[in-house]
Amino acid sequence: MRERADPVLAAVIFALFARTFLFQAFEVPSGSMEKTVLAGDRLLVNRFVYSERGARGSGLLGRLLPARPLRRGDVVVFRFPEDPHRDFIKRVIALPGETVAIRDKRVWVDGRELLEPYAFHADDTTWPDDPEIADVRRMRDQLPERRVPPDTYFVLGDNRDASNDSRFWGPVPDAYIEGRALFVYWSVTPRSSVAPPARGVPLASPVDLLRRTRWDRAFVPVR
Repeated sequence: MRERADPVLAAVIFALFARTFLFQAFEVPSGSMEKTVLAGDRLLVNRFVYSERGARGSGLLGRLLPARPLRRGDVVVFRFPEDPHRDFIKRVIALPGETVAIRDKRVWVDGRELLEPYAFHADDTTWPDDPEIADVRRMRDQLPERRVPPDTYFVLGDNRDASNDSRFWGPVPDAYIEGRALFVYWSVTPRSSVAPPARGVPLASPVDLLRRTRWDRAFVPVR
């Protein structure tokens, strides 16, 4: 029995190691990153790519695994600053020490407008910078220039008109960033977006999951 148990134990230890240090599975809960990733996408998150930051860059792990600093444009998973028990996914727009501003939905970093082919605007309305307009509308499309504090990152959702991001609650601390989204390994259309299953097919059954699986999303890289 020990000969049989040893490989199982080794596999469990490796899985725990990979889950803690290397990779993380993440389910996209909303459409705030459309059309880059969709609600219901299951992503594989690279946890070690940023391991050179701080103490995570020391030791054998930091020397063996490829790592690099965060870059503008990275799609990252992080702990929500206002509720660290929740994970969010957004795109890094401005780095520590840079200035960021939004004018009529267009993003400017250090005085230069960003070219953002990934940005998606579902609403043609552009709200002006008028204090009589509700903050949630005005701040969506207009943001006065501000400097990103040290060790933090300004992040936005690609679905700019329907994203809760740094425009409303500020930049993300470096320590809260968990990793970079790599690719979609599985995608399931949310049940609320499709017709009920055929009579006799229980909800969340294998047949129902197969029916809602978006096969064309499998192994799509996140860019």
